[in-house]
Parts: sequence; structure tokens; C-alpha cells
Amino acid sequence: MVVLNKIYTRTGDRGDTALGNGDRVAKHSLRVASYGTVDEVNATVGMARLHADANMAAMLSRIQNDLFDLGADLCRPDMEADSKAEYTPLRIVPAQVDRLEAEIDTMNARLTPLRSFILPGGSALAAHLHLCRTVSRRAERLATELAGAEPVNEAALRYINRLSDWFFVAGRIANEDGHADVLWVPGANR
Repeated sequence: MVVLNKIYTRTGDRGDTALGNGDRVAKHSLRVASYGTVDEVNATVGMARLHADANMAAMLSRIQNDLFDLGADLCRPDMEADSKAEYTPLRIVPAQVDRLEAEIDTMNARLTPLRSFILPGGSALAAHLHLCRTVSRRAERLATELAGAEPVNEAALRYINRLSDWFFVAGRIANEDGHADVLWVPGANR
């Protein structure tokens, strides 16, 4: 259980912060940048939810909860449970990736195949979902860079990779099942 009774602690005033295992690292470390960007994704999802119908809002709510799980996963560098730890580290599990894939497949079944790239936009919800997509791609780039230097849960990497695909397909759903997608016209303004 998380208890936040004091918001500022002054422990990071010199530019470092505590990871989930208690280790202190620079606030600009790759691990902190990775889970910090996951937090950014979560904030963009909150904005998208303002424009979503009940079904889409429920899916986005599940994603927001998963994003906290992902942040918790990324903030614990130790991949094995530590006997000193108060609790077992929270990790993204394959079932969370499977749920995203099932939702992508269900949404995608309603869409006609694309014959062109699409421009981010259309409806307000689609525009927000495309922002979610691009920020999640940035989070993925940071997480994969981190995985090149330190151990990272493979399911976490798969989750963040599927997530941007989910946002892309959901953006098309938000554009009248793709009928209101704004297509890219190569060289249109030459």
C-alpha cells in the first residue's frame, strides 16, 4: 500500500532520486528517464480519456493502471526478488501484453486496410491518441536503450511496444473507424 502523507522530502534537492529498491541515482539517469516518460504517457492518456466514450474510456483506464505497473517495474533495477525488500517487485506480465493484442485485433477488425500513412489528427480523441502513441514510442526508445545497458523485464518491453500500436489503431477507431482519417499525400505542397 502506498501512503503519501508528505509530498516533498528534500532528499532530491541535489539532483538524485531513489529507485524502487532504495538505490540512489541521478534524476537524469536512463532508468529515471524511462519511467518518467512512461509517466508522461499516462498523463497524455488522461487527456485522451476526456474525449472518449465509455468503452474507450474503460480501455484507457486499464492502460493507465498498467502504466503505473510499468513505471513500478522500470524503477526496480533488480530483476530477482531481494530478500531485504519489503515486497516482491511489481512486474508487467505477459497477460497484460496479451490483453493489448486482443484489443488491437478487435479494434482492427473494424477497419479497412490503410493505403496511405495517416496524419495525426481528425477528431479530438484521435489527435490525443496519436500524441499518446508518439510519447509511448519515446518511452519505448528509452526503455530499449536502458535494456541495452541494464536488465529490463522482457514483458515490459513487449508491453510498451504493443502500446503504441494500440494507440494507433484506437486513433483510427476514434476517426469514425478510419473513415475520417486524414491521409498523407506525398509531395502535396511542392
